[in-house]
Amino acid sequence: MRKSGNMLQWVNGYPSEDAIMADMERDGGFVVEDDGHIVGYFAFLPSPEPTYGKIDGGEWLDNARPYHVVHRIASYPDAHGIFSSIMDFCFSEDSNIRIDTHKDNRIMQHLIVKHGFVYCGIIYLDNGDERLAYQKLRPDTNFLATD
Repeated sequence: MRKSGNMLQWVNGYPSEDAIMADMERDGGFVVEDDGHIVGYFAFLPSPEPTYGKIDGGEWLDNARPYHVVHRIASYPDAHGIFSSIMDFCFSEDSNIRIDTHKDNRIMQHLIVKHGFVYCGIIYLDNGDERLAYQKLRPDTNFLATD
């Protein structure tokens, strides 16, 4: 799978088989296919996401309604349009999506912003690592609320 966005972000076997299996057990592990061949993987998981409970340097666009989180996007190097395909699927399922990425993953940051996500602040993983956090509400979503 592709790791060109930030070669230091996924180390020591991450994502592990256990992480992928946990995604699948929550009905949140998905593959991306092209002409019958698997070309990518991502997790699409319902809220709450424990690491999103605290956000520094900003706030979520909507902190009142349930949301889905996109994690672990990976693809083969010769696969193109994977992020767009993933977003099309995700927004067909939910209008409130959150995503995060490493500060050095410039490719992912570019894709996230290009697809209309708004930077909301910094969240922290369980191990203390920082991640840039984003949220997007589908354009037809008229409800914005904060806690």
